[in-house]
Amino acid sequence: MRNLLVLGFIAAVSAAPALAQEVTVSGNVALATDYTFRGVSQTDGPAVQGGFDATFGDSGFYLGTWASNINFGGGSDLELDVYGGYKFALGAVNMDVGVLGYLYPNAQDDGAELDYWELYAKPSIALSDQFTLGAGVYYSPEFTGESGDGLYYEINGAFTVSPELSFSGAVGRQSVDTDGFFAGEDEYTTWNVGGTYSAFGLGFDLRYVGTDVEDVSIYDDRVIFSVKKAL
Repeated sequence: MRNLLVLGFIAAVSAAPALAQEVTVSGNVALATDYTFRGVSQTDGPAVQGGFDATFGDSGFYLGTWASNINFGGGSDLELDVYGGYKFALGAVNMDVGVLGYLYPNAQDDGAELDYWELYAKPSIALSDQFTLGAGVYYSPEFTGESGDGLYYEINGAFTVSPELSFSGAVGRQSVDTDGFFAGEDEYTTWNVGGTYSAFGLGFDLRYVGTDVEDVSIYDDRVIFSVKKAL
């Protein structure tokens, strides 16, 4: 049912602008030493990732999909994300609102449902030509594992040194209704900081990722290196 809601929303978002606007499609592929989601390792090892995005002229509407291998049980070895949203300006603040579905094909049917979806709002503001400050709020009425309402919020920033080099970081907080869902905790804090350098048509990213959950390996702090190619 949740999957149908996600796909239905995306179809509704895309219908009007798709008929009236020129569609631009872009893609990307990446290799990473690990895939972490909000500080938690999803692969505990290398990840192969990629996705496609479609924008509809100057309307502000967009659609996309993204996938990565995973290795955390549940019977699925693939995460497939689908999303659709709308970008617009409120004065000096740039807004991005939409819906994002996380799908896990071939997940076991005898356990809690892994698939879920979130509504999101991501405001950002350019404080200078080099520095951007942003935030994000993600709400799920039924987080993965049927754990009840899920809420994630973060503050993030990016500093551009040159066209080739930039630094970025974020601090966020994830919570759900189910007691002890996150390694005995109802909520946890995560952070990341790193830099991206572009050369030879590739983006090289080196990032430190961590959480405040102790003594559970998938929540441990780690350094992740990734290489990304725009298509």
